[in-house]
Amino acid sequence: MADEAEQATGPIATATLIGHGGAEQAFLDTAAAGRMPHAWLLSGPRGIGKMTLALRMARFQLSQTEGGLFGVPDDLQMSPDEDVFRRVLAGGHGDLQLIERTFNDKTKKMRGDIVVDQIRALGRFFAMTSAEGGWRIAIIDGAEEMNPNAANALLKLLEEPPENSLLLLVSHAAGRLLPTIRSRCRQLVLRPLSEDDAMAVLAEQLPDLAEAERLGLVRLAEGSPGRAIAMAAEGGLQTYDELLAMVRNLPELDFAAVHALGDRLNRANNEAAYRVWIDLLRLWLSRLARGGAALERMNEAVAGETALAQRLTGAVGLDRWVELWEKIGGLAMRAERVNLDRKQVVLNAFMALQNTARQ
Repeated sequence: MADEAEQATGPIATATLIGHGGAEQAFLDTAAAGRMPHAWLLSGPRGIGKMTLALRMARFQLSQTEGGLFGVPDDLQMSPDEDVFRRVLAGGHGDLQLIERTFNDKTKKMRGDIVVDQIRALGRFFAMTSAEGGWRIAIIDGAEEMNPNAANALLKLLEEPPENSLLLLVSHAAGRLLPTIRSRCRQLVLRPLSEDDAMAVLAEQLPDLAEAERLGLVRLAEGSPGRAIAMAAEGGLQTYDELLAMVRNLPELDFAAVHALGDRLNRANNEAAYRVWIDLLRLWLSRLARGGAALERMNEAVAGETALAQRLTGAVGLDRWVELWEKIGGLAMRAERVNLDRKQVVLNAFMALQNTARQ
């Protein structure tokens, strides 16, 4: 377990949080007042630090039961050398449960949603006596991914919360949660980071990356360091440049290249690359539409973005590009839920691009 902890990455291994001091202070003020709600909902775009904040909140509350703190501190910072941090990192704290989508042994793929058995198990976890005499805490990462049965099971848990239980819901799309779930949570809405804050996160997480590439990734990720890090892992700006090269001559497309891309992304070990490609495609459409509508000045992440956006939005109305952005988002969401063939999703997306550019 020690070796696994040393190799852990991501929010669970992250000791610092940049850019969300207001949200941390709201939590600390509530703790200081002795009015801790039984559930918090942390919402906002992917990759901006919601899970990192949830883990900081959980470690703080777990520390309150172990005599490690006197009173309420000024922030949620905790050294990675502290016992609570190390045990959470190693997955060895008996009073903390992490809930997320799991691997399906039958399909050999990640499940499309969080299932009811996971939430029922959470109910049993909360019903048990705390292992250390204090709070029992659960974090649901991607709470909007609960299927209807799981959501209803969670609602029952929220209606009759056990004593000294704390539920932290992390959601990238809180509007997809049941209104009755949202209403039973104290809500913290997190915003994308400023360019300076996002650059600071990437400097810490990707210190070997050239500053110019970090800046390009930050501009692409639009205030989401997590998204920028995911992009960097799959080729970063080179991947985005490849995307723009494939759409540069729209409505003409090189379908041999599209098929090759689909084959590559459909490989068993390329799910992360597929997610980044879909994310980049929707991001490009969003940047194209906003730039064409002159709602903001386009800060180019790669050369040629502005000229391409001007040509395409000049030839086809902005409303058509916005519709396409929504269509591809819906396609990607449905594909994830029912585990559709990734190559077919890629082909459908590029055919939709071509059809829109021809209108």
